[in-house]
Amino acid sequence: MNYKIILGILATIVAIISFIPYLKDIFIRKTRPHIYSWLIWSILQSTGVVAMFVGGASWGSAGLAIGSLFCIFIFFSSFKYGTKDITMFDTVCLIGAIFAVLVWIFTKDPLYSVILVTIIDFVGFIPTYRKGYFDPHSETTSLYLLSAIGNLLNLLAIGSYTVSTTLYVSSLVVTNIICVLILTTRKKIIVKPI
Repeated sequence: MNYKIILGILATIVAIISFIPYLKDIFIRKTRPHIYSWLIWSILQSTGVVAMFVGGASWGSAGLAIGSLFCIFIFFSSFKYGTKDITMFDTVCLIGAIFAVLVWIFTKDPLYSVILVTIIDFVGFIPTYRKGYFDPHSETTSLYLLSAIGNLLNLLAIGSYTVSTTLYVSSLVVTNIICVLILTTRKKIIVKPI
């Protein structure tokens, strides 16, 4: 069996495993997902998966495809279980995500779409970074750690290495690591309320 297929399957398994503790924490109300972050990630990750697949990522997009389904599920769960502290900046991030999809539709060029998705995904992380900084116990750190690992596996599983296939998934490794660092640092400083 081709090692790229094995890495793609491993990335998919890690993607599934990464969401289990997060979903559990949502339903016991330990974690409160930011509704706009998850809507933005749903839009962007779905767009990124399509662009990567069209660009030749092959098995490197499998774990991201599963992840996008989880993002969509968490977005809908946010209506009941999430936080809705929406700022003007959050709205700008959402508009940017929609703009990235429109660029993809009208240009049919995965490179432009991937560049926009990458930039906007990072900006879309900022509401969660902000929430994690001020309320680190409202997030499940393992989701972001396992997402970084899974996306690293996705990167290694890519069938054809181009900017279109690697930029977005590489940025996901970095943005998730940043989130892990913020959460672990702030959880040491801010004592969990009893």
